[in-house]
Formats: sequence, structure tokens, C-alpha cells
Amino acid sequence: MPLKQILLKYWGYSKFRPLQEEIITSVIEGNDTLALLPTGGGKSICYQVPAVYMPGICIVISPLIALMKDQVESLVNKGIKAKAVYTGMHFREIENTLNNCVYGDIKLLYLSPERLQSEMVIEHIKQMNVNLLAVDEAHCISQWGYDFRPPYLEIAKIRAYLDKVPVLALTATATPDVVDDIQKKLLYKKNNVYQKTFERKNLTYIVINSEDKQARLLRIIDKTKGSAIIYVRNRKKVMEISEFLNKNGIKAGYYHAGLDPKVRNIQQNLWMQNRNTVMVATNAFGMGIDKPDVRVVVHLDLPDSLEAYFQEAGRAGRDEKKSYSVILYNQSDILNLNQNFQNSYPDKETIKSIYQALGNFFNIPVGSGKDVNFSFDLKEFCGNYNLNPLITYNSLKFLEKDGYILMNEDPLTTSKIMIIVDKEELYRFQVANSKLDSFIKLILRSYGGVFNDFVRISEIELAKRAGEDVNTIEENLKKLESFGIISYIKATNKPYITYIENRFDTKDVFIKHETYDVRKQNAEKRKNSVIEYINSTSKCRSLILLSYFGEENAKRCGSCDVCINRNKIELSELEFNTIIEIIKPLLLKSPHTLEEIVKKVNADEDNILKVIQWLLDNDKIIKTDTYEFLWKSEK
Repeated sequence: MPLKQILLKYWGYSKFRPLQEEIITSVIEGNDTLALLPTGGGKSICYQVPAVYMPGICIVISPLIALMKDQVESLVNKGIKAKAVYTGMHFREIENTLNNCVYGDIKLLYLSPERLQSEMVIEHIKQMNVNLLAVDEAHCISQWGYDFRPPYLEIAKIRAYLDKVPVLALTATATPDVVDDIQKKLLYKKNNVYQKTFERKNLTYIVINSEDKQARLLRIIDKTKGSAIIYVRNRKKVMEISEFLNKNGIKAGYYHAGLDPKVRNIQQNLWMQNRNTVMVATNAFGMGIDKPDVRVVVHLDLPDSLEAYFQEAGRAGRDEKKSYSVILYNQSDILNLNQNFQNSYPDKETIKSIYQALGNFFNIPVGSGKDVNFSFDLKEFCGNYNLNPLITYNSLKFLEKDGYILMNEDPLTTSKIMIIVDKEELYRFQVANSKLDSFIKLILRSYGGVFNDFVRISEIELAKRAGEDVNTIEENLKKLESFGIISYIKATNKPYITYIENRFDTKDVFIKHETYDVRKQNAEKRKNSVIEYINSTSKCRSLILLSYFGEENAKRCGSCDVCINRNKIELSELEFNTIIEIIKPLLLKSPHTLEEIVKKVNADEDNILKVIQWLLDNDKIIKTDTYEFLWKSEK
């Protein structure tokens, strides 16, 4: 079936978005390819369409379990067979899924990068007819990236088993250094990058220094015709701002990783259906969300990096209509950003001590615990050992990045079962165990496909049908599991932690240099780039962002707060920049009078005076008591 027919049949689109067809053609021709498409650029189509087009199965590496689950569900609903394997699944569930991928007609297998450290997964991959290896969020493979994850380095190792299989790496945000590093780490035979410009002509970037951010927020939302997203740093603030907006007559929902998944889905649907105008959220919100009519994204707290900011800001205006991205900040936000940076990098001894406390908390002996899931309550853990929650959480994230544990903040809200014996053996068991016979028949009547795969069940629904209480149903399920008849995965309402490796003696826990020291240095640079961005009053916001991502030849947007201010002095960009380039080094070196400046700058005097006035108005220069001008310190 031709590519465009596949696109129309399964996705309902009559044509590809810019660059999609070129990227797809590149991988079909067997070329290693890096697709650099901004948020909302349709990255998933670039591997899903060739996966359907080519014989065999496409393996997709993704770090986002929630997104994997959503994509698998979406593909299955379209009639495309897809599966996912991620840390936290039951051993039998993983084994059954992998067998289906080897012997069945599955078209896409989603894997979390940690699974590539499993011998069982590797042995099954060797037996699969793989047509494409897709690496989503590919910036995670680079130590220069803003979300480096060491397990991503395992991807290159499996290329040895996938002879002539092309690799498609995809990311929305990558600096030039990261673009080169991705291709190097994935062992590309030659560089091959398809990059859509980062420029968003319909999106206006605005930075506002405000001492009363909530009052300013109300004015922004009141002027907005369409949906809005408001990003804040922590869960407590999500609830505070949502409540504040609702009290002021604005229908606002809330979203963060600590909510019950059912509540998150309800809140997301209310917003998607425009029953709530505003979504107040942490950065847990947004992946996989494609709402075209978001008119404004507001950051009430400073993001940790321009990569994160650009991705979150890019959720506005996907319908190509005029939209805005606004940062509201004051000086205390800069102090908070610096403090958050310090808290994000607990010292290595603290990280190791929390690893030890975690093992004690779960009562795991040294040398055991691998692949076991443990329900985890951060508040309870910190209370038991008198730990700071923020420092503890960030320490656990480092242990995760170094491959010791995996934190899954999504509770398993639905139980699953699978019958692991054949029908003849099950019949013999029913004859020999009459007390469980009627219960087994109830399961078979209630759920189809239970011999072939894990299916979701409801203990409450089974209890109603059986006329029993829920405890009796759970006991029966556990009995059947103990007899080796079923595998039973019980739902939990808590997040959980999985040990990727058996518990180490604390003296053998090693925090890698590239995970910690190099990452800390790069994070500090990214933090400083955010501060420079918000403090800039002389360069177009869009130009700063485009330059950060390696685009140097763009033009001023003409609509950001800096450009609007600049437009008032009625100078061309060339005239303005030429005068600035002479004045700045002059006044950084020593104070000069107005007459001295005019003599040294070869330009029209009126234009020089306009620039001087603009610099004064924007707090870039100061006037001394002796009527000299000095460039203000940028530290």
C-alpha cells in the first residue's frame, strides 16, 4: 500500500506535514536519520507509517511510560497491532509480549531504554524481523542534553544484532552539540539530519517583570480568547493557582504527577473539551497533548532550561493562529531558580546514603531485589528517615539515571490476569478442584483472550457477578496463581520503585562522572541561559531562542516585548545593532560623556541619541553624577 494511502487509512490525513515524507523515505531507503521536529511537528508519524509499510516490526525506544501506553492504545484503536514493554511489568507479561513480537504479527514494540539491559529482551530481539529502530526523545542519549539518561547508551549495543536496520532518532529540542552527539552515540555511518526551523512565526514571546504576578495573570487570561496552559514548578502551587483562578471566575483545571491517574484523565478531558479554559500544571503535563487552539502558555516559575521552555511554549498556537508565550517573573524567581539548581544536585554521599535507606525501607538484602516492584510513598519514606523531600527526590532521580532503580509515578490502577496453562490442563484442574470451578468459569465468561495475553479485570465487578465480597475474589485469584494456573497482577494506588539491578552494598554504589559532574556543569550553563534570556532587553526573544538552537540567520520577529519596544525608536535593525556594537564595549571599558560617545560613533547624531535614550529606559546603562554614561553590570 502506498505511503499516502497508509496515512489516509489509519490516520485520516490526506497529506504529510512538512519534512515527514522526506524522513519516512530516508528510513525506507535504509538510511540512519535524525529528525529534528519542534513540539507538535508530528514525530510519531515518521516511524509509525514506515513500520506499517515495511515487512516486520519496528522497535521504538521511549523513556515515557505514560506516552508509550497512550500510543499503543491509539495504534490498537486504529487497527495496528502494537505492544509495550517497560520496567514494572510482571515477568510473564513481558515474556508473553516478547513472544508475540517474535511469532505474531505485531507491527510496533515500544521499549523503555532500561529494558535493553535485560538478557531476555535482547535474546527475543535477535529473533525478531526488525524493520526499523526508532529512538524517541533522542536528546536523552547525549550528556550535553538537558535530560541525559545513561540507559540510552545501551541502544548502540543492540545495533550489532540488527544488521542493516536503519535507526531513526527523533527529538523536538537539540542544540548543535547535541545534534552531533546523538548521531555519534547511535553509531550513524554518516550524518543525516532533517531539521524543521525552530521559528514559530505565529508565536509571540513575552517576558514581564512583575511584583504582583497573580494580578497580571488575571489580566492575561481575561484577554485570552481560547485555551491556556499555566506552568508552575510544584504540585502545591498547581492547586493554589487553580483555586485562585476559579475564585476569580475562570474555569481552571489542575494536573501533576502526584494525582490519581483517573483524576488526571478527568482534568485533561475537561480542558480538551473546553469545559475548563485553563490548565494549571507542572511540567508533567503536555507530552502527547495536541490541542490546536491554545492561545497562551504562561510560565509563573522560571523553567530550568531554554530547551524545556521552548518545548512547553510550543504547545501554544499549533493551529498556526496568533498565540503567546509569557514568562512572569520577579527577582525572587531568579533566586529560586538558583536554589532549585543547588537542590537538584545533592552531594554524592547524600545520594549514596539515600540508596542505603531505600534498601532498608524495603527490607531488601544486599544481592537481591532485581526486577521487583515496591510500592513507594515519598512522604512516608522521608518521615521514617527524617529526610528533606526535595533533596531525596532528586537523589532518587540520580540513582535512576545511573541505572540502579526506576521510579514510576503512575500507580497501576487496573488489575490484570492471564491463564498460563492450556485449555486441557485447565479442564483437568477444574475437575480436581470443584470449589474453584465456578470461579474459573466466571473468569472465562467475563473476559475474552485470557489464554493469549494479560487482560484487565475488575475484582469489584467479579464480586458483583459472583455474589461474593471483594476479599473472597482476591483470595481466589491468589489461590489460582499459587497453583500455577494464572498470573495475577494486583492494582495499586501508590507509585512504585523497581530495582534495575540487585541491591548493592553502599560502598559499591558509584555515581558516574558523566551523570553527575558533567551534567551539573551543563545544567548550570542552561540555567544561566534562562537568566540571560529573561534579562535581555536589547535582542529579539525569538532570535535568542533560534540562536540557542543553532539558527543564526533569522530576522527579528517584530512582535515580542523587546521588538515592540525597539520599534518605538524608529531605527532599522542594522542601524540599531551597529550603534549598540560600538557603544557597549566603549561603556563597558570606561565611563564616557554624551559628547565623547557621539564623537566615537560614526552615525547620525539623532540616531545615537535615540539609542542612548533606549538604553537608559531599558536599564542597560546608567548616568553618573558627573553626567557620564556607564554600561550596567550584567552579572
